[in-house]
Amino acid sequence: MSEAMERPKNVLIVGVGGQGVIMVSKVLAQLSLNHGHDVKQSEVHGMAKRGGGVFSHVRFGPEVWSPTIAEGEADVVVALEWAEGLRWINYLNPETGTFIADCQRIVPPFACRNRFRGGEAAYAPETPEEIMEQVHAGYVLDATGMAERLGNLRAANTVLLGALSTALDFPEDDWLEVIGHFVPPNTIDINIAGFREGREWALAGNKRVAENAAGLHQSHVVIHQDRVTTTVEITEEWCKGCDICVKLCPERCLRLNDRLVAELALPDLCTGCRMCEWLCPDFAIAITNTPVREAAE
Repeated sequence: MSEAMERPKNVLIVGVGGQGVIMVSKVLAQLSLNHGHDVKQSEVHGMAKRGGGVFSHVRFGPEVWSPTIAEGEADVVVALEWAEGLRWINYLNPETGTFIADCQRIVPPFACRNRFRGGEAAYAPETPEEIMEQVHAGYVLDATGMAERLGNLRAANTVLLGALSTALDFPEDDWLEVIGHFVPPNTIDINIAGFREGREWALAGNKRVAENAAGLHQSHVVIHQDRVTTTVEITEEWCKGCDICVKLCPERCLRLNDRLVAELALPDLCTGCRMCEWLCPDFAIAITNTPVREAAE
C-alpha cells in the first residue's frame, strides 16, 4: 500500500452515455482496493442512454464514510466530453485540483437554435486556454483522436486513464494490470497502448492543451448546403441493423437496406445533427460538419 493519506482522495469522472465513464471509475476503484484503501463509489447512469449525462464519484483512502464528493473538494475531475467537464468543474478543488478532459465535443441536437444544417448551437463557449487559467493543473488532450489512430475509438477512456495516472500515486504496472481485467481480451494491447500514450502526453507538463481537435473520418456521402458541408460515413461491416439510428433520426432520412444495413436514403433532408452517430452502439456512423467559406466577390 502507498503512503497513508491524511484524508480521502476524491476523483470525479463525467461524460455522456456510451463513452466508458463507469469503466474508468471501476478501474480506479479496483486499483484503490488492491492497494488496501477503503473505497466508496457513487454513480448515476440509469437515465444516461447513449448521449445522456453520466457521472461517477470515487473516493479512496484509509477510511471513507461518504460516497459522494462535495462541491470544491474533488482532487481530480476527469471529463470524457468537454462540456460535461465544464458543467462539473465547480467540484474541483480550486487550489490543488487537476482537471483532465478530452477535447471531444458532443453537441446534442436539441442544443441547436434552428433545424438547418450548420445552425448555431448553444454549446459551452469557454476555450481550453480560459479553463487552464482557472485550475491548479490541467490537461485538455485529444483522447478520441489518439484512440482512433491506435485503431479503436473506444480506447479513448484508457487514454484518459493514462493522463489520470500522472495525478495519483499508483505504479504504472498496477494500472495496466487492472485495465487488463476490465477491457475485452482482444483489445488489451490497444488499451495498454492508449494508456501509455495518454500518460506520456500528460507527463510533459502540468498544464497542457492539445493542438488538434478529435480526428474525423473520411466521407462516403457528402451533402452540400449553405454554410456547411456534411459528410456521412457508415461502416457497413460494423452495422448490426439494430434500427436505432433509423427510428430516432429527427428528419427520418435513414433506412435499413435489403441487407439490413443502415444507409442515408434522403441526403437532402439530413441536417448533420449527429444524433445517429451518438446513438449507434457500434460506432458505425460518423458525421462531419465542415463550414463552407464563401467565395470572394
